[in-house]
Amino acid sequence: MNREMVITIHESVPSDHLAIFKRMADLPPSPQMLYYNGVPCAATSSQTFQTIDPSTGTPISEVQVASPSDIDGAIASAHSSFSSWSRTPVIARSRILLRAVTLLRERNDEIAKIETQDTGKPFSETSAVDVVTGADVLEYYANLVGGGGLNGEIIQLREDAWVYSRKEALGVCVGIGAWNYPIQIALWKSAPCLAAGNTMVYKPSEMTPLHGQVLANIYTEAGLPPGVFNVVNGGPDVGSYLTSHPRIAKVSFTGQVSTGKKVAASAAGGMKYFTGELGGKSPLIILPDVDLENAVNGAMMANFFSTGQVCTNGTRVFIPRGMKEPFQQRLLEKMEFIRVGDMMDPGTNFGPLVSRVHYDKVIGYIKHGIEVDKATLLIGGLEKPTVSKRFQGGYWVKPTVFTNCTDDMKIVREEIFGPVMCILTYDNVDEVVERANNTELGLAAGVFTNDLNLAHRVIAQLEAGITWVNTWGESPADMSVGGWKQSGVGVENGRKGIEAWVKNKSTLVDMSGMVPTVFHDIGV
Repeated sequence: MNREMVITIHESVPSDHLAIFKRMADLPPSPQMLYYNGVPCAATSSQTFQTIDPSTGTPISEVQVASPSDIDGAIASAHSSFSSWSRTPVIARSRILLRAVTLLRERNDEIAKIETQDTGKPFSETSAVDVVTGADVLEYYANLVGGGGLNGEIIQLREDAWVYSRKEALGVCVGIGAWNYPIQIALWKSAPCLAAGNTMVYKPSEMTPLHGQVLANIYTEAGLPPGVFNVVNGGPDVGSYLTSHPRIAKVSFTGQVSTGKKVAASAAGGMKYFTGELGGKSPLIILPDVDLENAVNGAMMANFFSTGQVCTNGTRVFIPRGMKEPFQQRLLEKMEFIRVGDMMDPGTNFGPLVSRVHYDKVIGYIKHGIEVDKATLLIGGLEKPTVSKRFQGGYWVKPTVFTNCTDDMKIVREEIFGPVMCILTYDNVDEVVERANNTELGLAAGVFTNDLNLAHRVIAQLEAGITWVNTWGESPADMSVGGWKQSGVGVENGRKGIEAWVKNKSTLVDMSGMVPTVFHDIGV
């Protein structure tokens, strides 16, 4: 970011945000380095890539690419620290992680500003969601393990025998992040990993890598020993090297289905533990008795929040045939409340897409919807929204709604990962449930209705791992979330989430004083 841009932003944002820019006049140092052994480390590959501000299309920072020897160094760092970290009393681990939570919350706005520039999401979103929800999960797992959440079971088998179990750390784990919620996802992976006593080598998405070293520095400042959390940067080849490395015990991946399958196959080839949250094409079902305002609000949040770049988005909006016209009319009235603009303006609630490549992909789907699927374009389309001169090089797209859609259309069947809503009509509940389930994906689903009995019956039939009633998108730390079908393996967060980061050891103790045997003299 050049000085002229900083001055322009200063003049356009409220005074209470100026202090943030004074403290954060510069992004993390460029070039971005790797991080292992508790310190930033220069990569040996001599290769770099640029991270781009999606709102302007201009470079932010150079990022160093890890070579195989660099990755080996990061893994060796994690391996050497595992023994001592896994034996550290859980209450001591908990205190370190809680100090990190405090630092994250103290620096919320500073980190959110970096996330805004790296992802293109408005500051109004990154400051209220991204860091906050990541810190919440770290706090949850720090408190969980500190309060006995890793305790095993004790079973009295008989009078002179009993069984006890232990939950033990896995070893060196890999976290591969996604570009849409960078620091949140980094914390959702590292929080249970570190709380359980594992160490981690984390690879941020090459689209949005700037949070990696920020988080590593915070962990180190909080007292995390060197080597417990490490960061390597790069593209798919770096991820592939990590997932196939013989010293890795587990891989946790967030991203698209096709990549997730490759990562899972690589992990399975080495008998590694694996969890993955993959893509979705989620149904949002509006039942006939619902309040119209709530239905429209829910559909907009499920499609346009974070510019539609959310894996759980409810992009297939099913509406009773008789509600279609009033729903569309109210939706069009409320679309004016979607506001593009300066990313630091608190009134801005809609940003650009994350990259040029992704922009081209989303525009391609919109064009296909118009020209091939022949869906009716209700609003939006191929033209960019109106933005000031400074932002005209950014990857902006209009929020788009198609109506008169059918289940066989490409825009209805495939994940677009952008602000594109498809409206479909239905005639009865049995029909809409069957159509909602007619997909290979099963990440999320939701129902809007005033009849909670009906809501529970419908939710019970929907084939998805994350479901909502009369809301959309909220994912608190104590709610376990994960996909069904092709949308993932395992869960993150909640009590069940910690189980993905430990292995079980069961021990039977016999106190009878005699060892039973079948090998004895049959004459006795």
